[in-house]
Amino acid sequence: MNALPHPVITVAEDNRLIDANVAAEAFFEASLAVLVRHRLQEFVPFGSPILSLVEQVRSRGAAVNEYRVDLGTPRNGGERIVDIHVAPLSEVAGHVVIMLQERTIADKMDRQLTHRGAARSVTALASMLAHEIKNPLSGIRGAAQLLELSASDDDRSLTRLITDEADRIVKLVDRMEVFSDERPIEREPVNIHAVLEHVRTLASTGFARTIRFVEEYDPSLPPVLANRDQLVQVFLNLVKNAAEAIGDSPDGEIQLTTAFRPGVRLMMPGAPARVSLPLEFCVRDNGPGVPEDLMPHLFDPFVTTKPTGTGLGLALVAKIVGDHGGIIECDSQPRRTTFRVLMPMYRASRGDEKS
Repeated sequence: MNALPHPVITVAEDNRLIDANVAAEAFFEASLAVLVRHRLQEFVPFGSPILSLVEQVRSRGAAVNEYRVDLGTPRNGGERIVDIHVAPLSEVAGHVVIMLQERTIADKMDRQLTHRGAARSVTALASMLAHEIKNPLSGIRGAAQLLELSASDDDRSLTRLITDEADRIVKLVDRMEVFSDERPIEREPVNIHAVLEHVRTLASTGFARTIRFVEEYDPSLPPVLANRDQLVQVFLNLVKNAAEAIGDSPDGEIQLTTAFRPGVRLMMPGAPARVSLPLEFCVRDNGPGVPEDLMPHLFDPFVTTKPTGTGLGLALVAKIVGDHGGIIECDSQPRRTTFRVLMPMYRASRGDEKS
């Protein structure tokens, strides 16, 4: 039971907890010694469906499932959406076994598939734009420059406007062409702390010079299997977004954290088996947060809250992380917005170990 990543508890006939695995202790934020002194209803919200499910299992003698149930309480820190599996313990009458599967893991997988689909749609659009828009734009720009030679002073401002707007569209298309690059990524073992330190240095000497940085790193973290330049691009984009969200706030703070979080596995492009994603890297800011209506579409192309933004930054971040076989997600509350990246770690091949 302790080897399982999901919380599992055993409940007696009077709903008293009599056993729990390590994951259950972490979920309920209490040790086994504390858990066995209480009944189930003391650890779940008042009137929770889990109580009726337990009674249903006892009366029917058969297992039941319930999906997307909130077991969040002030004790365990708010909303905790889980799938519940309840089964009778045939050896002892009235005893049941309950397994909880947190929806956050399943939702991460769903969101990752959505991000990859969005990236593919932008890839097709970028390829089309490169061929169908840049060629006529160069003609329009050339014609405007010729007209400028013989135009009056008043008309010359209009020809410059045409030239500037044509250049702006070309820059936008150039940014989107990054999505159409389908070449294999050159990966190597990368020290994520060196990447984050480089990003922090760039930010603190430029766009985030007035913002305080807080670093909480796990020094024992193994290398991440990734492309260093692309990781710099990912975290520089996330830090820049955080800095722009903070704005001119006098107490602006960006927190960079790394941690080892085993338990998440995902199919990686080109990999024959599921890959573990135990490396967690977070960029957290104390800005106003992401609007709630924007959260489901945050990593979609052309979605932005910035008046002059293109909405391609986070879409590109999601593509890069997805190409690395990782996951990116966002949790946002006022003064606490966290972008969390889960990545595979580097595992030395047998040839590397021998050398």
